Amino acid sequence: MPEMMTIDEIESRFQSEWVLLSDPQTDETLQVLGGTVLHHSKDRDEVYRRMVALRPQRSAVLYTGGMPEGTELVL
Repeated sequence: MPEMMTIDEIESRFQSEWVLLSDPQTDETLQVLGGTVLHHSKDRDEVYRRMVALRPQRSAVLYTGGMPEGTELVL
């Protein structure tokens, strides 16, 4: 059965994994504070496939690892 977890619990339990949350709890800046873990994996594509299959009404996908040195993000 899925359980509600804080972001600290998620990061400690699923180190360097992609995590799919339903009903994410957020602060006023929409930073994720916790949620119900639906699926987790080291493979990002697997988590996205699971999200498509489950179709949660409200969801968030997190990566709990660090970015490799030299990585650049474009938003």
